[in-house]
Amino acid sequence: MSDKTLRVDLVAADRAVWSGDAKMVIAKTIEGEIGLLPGHEPMLAILGSGEVRITLPTGESIKATADDGFLSVEHDVVTIVARAAQLA
Repeated sequence: MSDKTLRVDLVAADRAVWSGDAKMVIAKTIEGEIGLLPGHEPMLAILGSGEVRITLPTGESIKATADDGFLSVEHDVVTIVARAAQLA
């Protein structure tokens, strides 16, 4: 198993909500839920309203709600920009 991680930045339109390293991210796009692991292909998706789950390298989880926006993945960097977002 790889010990690589994702760099995750979750931001709302008006502020940074959370940044850090993660083993996995699950988010809701307008086409359904997507799971992201290290090494994921580059992509851009439209974010739907829903929960974002971030699994930390320690195994702990962080949950946030995000309303509309977009999600991008490139070179193990996940950027989630939402109209509104907050930690659960």
